Amino acid sequence: MVDMKAKPFYLTDEDCKWVEDTIADMTLDEKIGQLFFNMGSSREESYLKMTVQDYHIGGIRYNPGTAEEVYEQNRILQENSKIPLIIACNTENGGDGACVDGTMIGSQTKIAATGNVDYAYQLGYMANKEAAAIGCNLSFAPVSDIMYNWENPVIGLRTYGNDPKRVAEMAKAYMDGAHANPGFCCAAKHFPGDGLDFRDQHVANSVNTLSCEEWDNTFGMVYQTLIDNGLDAIMAGHIMQPAYARHFNPKLTDEEMMPATLSPELIQGLLREKLGFNGMILTDASHMVGLTCRMKRSDALPCAIAAGVDMFLFFNEMDEDFASMKQGYLDGRITQERLDDALRRILALKAHMGLSKKDKKEITPDKGQMKNVIGCTAHLDMQKEITDHAITLVKYKDKNVLPITPERYKRIMIVYVKGLSAPGLASVFGASKANPAKELQERLIKKGFDAFIYESPMEQMMKKMEAGEKPDLNLYFAGKTPIKEFRENQDLILTLVDIAGGFQPVARPAFGMTKGGGEIPWYVFELPVVVVSVQYPFVLADIPQARTYINAYDSKPVTLDALVDKLMTGEGAFKGKDPVGAFCGLFDTQL
Repeated sequence: MVDMKAKPFYLTDEDCKWVEDTIADMTLDEKIGQLFFNMGSSREESYLKMTVQDYHIGGIRYNPGTAEEVYEQNRILQENSKIPLIIACNTENGGDGACVDGTMIGSQTKIAATGNVDYAYQLGYMANKEAAAIGCNLSFAPVSDIMYNWENPVIGLRTYGNDPKRVAEMAKAYMDGAHANPGFCCAAKHFPGDGLDFRDQHVANSVNTLSCEEWDNTFGMVYQTLIDNGLDAIMAGHIMQPAYARHFNPKLTDEEMMPATLSPELIQGLLREKLGFNGMILTDASHMVGLTCRMKRSDALPCAIAAGVDMFLFFNEMDEDFASMKQGYLDGRITQERLDDALRRILALKAHMGLSKKDKKEITPDKGQMKNVIGCTAHLDMQKEITDHAITLVKYKDKNVLPITPERYKRIMIVYVKGLSAPGLASVFGASKANPAKELQERLIKKGFDAFIYESPMEQMMKKMEAGEKPDLNLYFAGKTPIKEFRENQDLILTLVDIAGGFQPVARPAFGMTKGGGEIPWYVFELPVVVVSVQYPFVLADIPQARTYINAYDSKPVTLDALVDKLMTGEGAFKGKDPVGAFCGLFDTQL
């Protein structure tokens, strides 16, 4: 049974009475609706009113719109809902996870590269100050996963690194920063922990393969730290943890093994009993194959709640999913005790947020705050400060390459390398929308360099084809330019790798084979070569011959400004430390 007066809720007698009275006053349909965390698909007022009035949803999350759009959406939702809503956002990196004009403070890996725990606190505080200003009250963060496998396709830059102690300290600092915004809460993810498997639960099974003892000392330590310090909610991932599942149920067969979202062993046994978590638990997105491949959807909905999860994320078809969840209660798979327990945790979280004490029209903050907070100078200054301390010179074998000045290297060829990953997903989940190669070229020219962007043979062929000209196939299949001529045409090569963190399979550099594909850096002993990754931090696995390699973590204008300044200043200007193991555990990346 939930103790609503205990951590993390700390409810008063008055708050507890509101929870119990609200439950007593609810119809069965209203109780079932509270179990759903909807993924909003429209901001039309009629749709918003329908979701709260017809389906009685307990929470909602939207993809970011403008601050104005999200604010208005949240206002309509709260003013028309019988019970106040949990309104979530993905502020992992900054306020841009709540609204598109919010401030991207810095990815978790970028924060980790600074080694400064206070920056994690500022990320949590500033990101969610912007989110709160537009009416959000819960962050699906911090990401509390540990990067143990560089081939993991999910985590990318969404981790505080490969050191459990650092992950625990920075995840806690993020949470503390978020909590500094009154009534704002956190849902850490992805329990029982990602970062080990090379597969992606969006499209396949995923397994945390640690022994119980190993888990206790790593992911368990991270979650225990957060729980002990007041973590409000946890997002259960579609990730199996066989060691602990069998610890709590020795008779469990391989076929019966379930991801955490469907596993009473992991939710009730590991999370509730062993770790003592008293807060609210929700599933990760329910369209992911890590869930759907385990059973029929109509069974998965009630099974998740029966296993001990409190809220189900998200609807597929609203009528169908609602009916499946309700049927699970009517036929006894969701017991009355389990339903009441889930409702108490959901409503206790809302009371903990202070929502029960506010009039519907007061829940969404005064709109005037929004314009003073979103993209404010203090947040932009923090973005710049973090960037200065984060950019990392990972590998530096040719000690005489830096600094890069026009006097030493007048002619710079920029080789822009984009990635190959699952079709379309990279552009949605993190790939640069602008062309950082062009932006870098502009900055270098302003500094006095003759900088130009290399065009691969494939790009030249496609340009001719688009112009209606017959392509010269020999251009692509012919041998390379004479080395002497190649050396005489430029003084330095700057290879810029722009690969999103990836969905399965892990994105890989597309050298020359696609439009936008760059030249394979075969010439590292012919000319000075600097390789810079502006996203994915594990590029050395594909370019082990790189002798000077830099992780910049993103390609924001402030980052490219700092990168150019550091390149022109020299080795001592790089302050970041590699937090993820960028050499990928491969011997040749260190040659």
